[in-house]
Formats: sequence, C-alpha cells, structure tokens
Amino acid sequence: MNSHFRPVGGPILTKTFLVSAAVFAVSAAILVWRFIVGLGPTTAMSDLYPWGIWITYDVVVGTALACGGYAVALLCYVLNKGKYHHLIRPAILTSALGYTLAGVSVIIDLGRYWNVWKVPLLWNWNRNSILLEVAICIMSYVVVLWIELSPAFIEKWEEDAPWQWLRNLSIRIHPWLNKILIPILALGILLPTMHQSSLGSMMLIAMHKLHKLWHTPFLPLLFLLSCIVMGYAAVVFETALADSVFKLPRETKLLAPLSVAMVIVLFAYLAVRIADLAYRGRLGLIFRFDFYSFMFLLEMALFLTPAVLLLFRRFRYNPGVEFVCAMMMMAGGLLYRFDAFLVGFKPAPGWNYFPSVPEMFVTFGLVAFEVMAYLFIVKTFPILGGAPHAAAGTAHGVAGVPAPGR
Repeated sequence: MNSHFRPVGGPILTKTFLVSAAVFAVSAAILVWRFIVGLGPTTAMSDLYPWGIWITYDVVVGTALACGGYAVALLCYVLNKGKYHHLIRPAILTSALGYTLAGVSVIIDLGRYWNVWKVPLLWNWNRNSILLEVAICIMSYVVVLWIELSPAFIEKWEEDAPWQWLRNLSIRIHPWLNKILIPILALGILLPTMHQSSLGSMMLIAMHKLHKLWHTPFLPLLFLLSCIVMGYAAVVFETALADSVFKLPRETKLLAPLSVAMVIVLFAYLAVRIADLAYRGRLGLIFRFDFYSFMFLLEMALFLTPAVLLLFRRFRYNPGVEFVCAMMMMAGGLLYRFDAFLVGFKPAPGWNYFPSVPEMFVTFGLVAFEVMAYLFIVKTFPILGGAPHAAAGTAHGVAGVPAPGR
C-alpha cells in the first residue's frame, strides 16, 4: 500500500453516520413516492420553471463544489506544482461523490427517466444542444473520476481483500491501470472545463427572462472561473475539516500557498464581472437597491472579502481565517449560480418558484448520503494522511502516476 496514504480507521457507525442515514432514509421514502406519482405532486416545478432545486443545487452548484479534483489537477499536472499532489486523492474522492450524486439528481429530475440510457448509447443526437454536451461530459467525467480514484481501492485489496478472487483481480489490473492513467488525467481536466462553461451557456438563451445583472455573453467564462474558485475553496474546507475530525496534522503550510491561486482567480472573476457590466452600461442596476441589487452586492461581498483578506500573508497562514474565507467563497459561488439559474430567472409575469418540502428533503438526503459514503471510504481505504513534504518526491497521488517534476 502507498505509505503516503492510509485509511483513517475507526468505527463506521458513528453518530454522524447514523444521523445521515436517518435523513437519507426519509429522502429515500420520498423518492419512492416521487417515482410512483411523478413530478407534479412532489415538486413546485411548472412548465415555466422546468428545473428547480434538484438541478440548481444538486447539479449546477454541487458539481462546482465537486471541482476540487479539477482545481488541484490544474495545479499539479498543468502548472506542475507537485507539492499539492498530497491533496489529489481526497479532492478526487469529493469530486467523484459530488458528480455521481449530480447524475443521480438529473435522473430524479427527469420526467421520462427511463429514457436516460439513450443519451450515451443512441447517436441520433441534436448536436447543437448544450444540454447534450453537459449530459455527455458529466456522464464521462463520473467514469473518469472513479477510474482516477480506483488505485486507492486496488492498493487496499492487494493487501487485504475480503475475497481471494478480488485480490488476484486487483494485482492483475494495477499495472494496466497505471498505463492508462495519463490520458485519463487529461480527460479529467478537459471534461469539467467543457461542461462547467456550458452550464453558463445554457442561460444565454434566456435573454430578457434572466435579469440584466446576470445575463451576459461572458456567462460561460464566469461559470468556469466560479467553479475553479469553488473547487479550491472546497479543497481547503474539506482538508481543514478532515484534519480536525480525524485528528490529522494541520495542512496550514500546504494550504496557505493554495490561497494565492484562489486570490488570482477571485480577482479575475471580479474583474470580468464588473468590466462586463460597465461595458454594457448596466452598472446603474447595482445601485437601485432593490432585491436583485441586494443579491448581487451580497454575492460580490462574499467573493471580494476573502480575496482582500488572503492578500495578506498573516491571514493566509491563519487556519481560522483561511477556513472562513473558504466558506465565503463556496457561499459566493453558490449564490451566483442560484441567482443565475433561479433568483434572477423570471420566465413570465406572475410565475414564481420555491422548492417544495419533498424537493428539499431529497436534496438533504443526497447530501447525507455523500457524507455517509465519504466517511466509509476514508475509514476503509487509503485516501487521507501522508507527509506533505513527500509529495514532491516519491508520492503517488493517483495510482502510480509520479508527482509532477519527476
């Protein structure tokens, strides 16, 4: 087993796990009801609001929060920052869980979910459809993420498999897996770049239905930049939380330089956002001080505050400030995507949407399942742990692929 990663160990059925299981059980019962009676009785969606919280949070926001693997991969394999290799496995785990549940959310949201198999298998596609590209990319990326994470499972099963056939299979697969990981890693960078920008492109056709503070030709770029910010922030958040919960050494010295990357992307996002409004003559909308300008200002404050704080070295090396800044960045990205997909979207006068109780409980249940899966995997398989200084040396963050620079 890779000595730089290890299972956390400990009991699986903790209080957190059991509470999450109870929440998930409630949502599972609601899902049974939803699949029996359909979307109408179980959701607040309508013909003019064809998507609700299941798409907006579970997919549009959830996939962005799950871009930690994408963000760290950009640092490790594109910018050759090998010291962050130590963060690859936990980042990919959260990405794999987040994207898998996003795919599940799409199936839950589809009126004719039994036809979803046709998307990857039947090639009579509308090749001009942005939704098609998003669907194909997300389906492919889920597979790519689990392949990237599979070395953690294989390493465990090579040493301690519950069945001999599984151990033999792991030993045979491992060398083959190492050979295909380089193109798999390239796909792992390409696919989220494509579909995260396309999520923004989806709202381009809304035109006058989307408030002018959010409708812009730069939506694809803004969605891509915001997902990178949220991905970085999610890595900081997850690492700090895991260090605290599992009593691991703090990664402050490793995460502090990561904050510099976050500052750069944050200011790039803010510059594009303000410059676009100025060029299009819409800055005055900010100062109307109505509901929409308040949402815009709150969103910008959640991005600008951590960008300014993290400019100062003393704040970057303060674990508490860094953790709060990560939470603000995730909240800012969440609010921006909610504003663009729901809050600022008004398809016609007199139509409104607010999620029903069953919709909210299903979302809570999916989050609870993600918590359960995360706890089980990190306690059972070598995901966390390891010495940060080894990352630039012999560490293998994703199955046998050496850290960049070697």
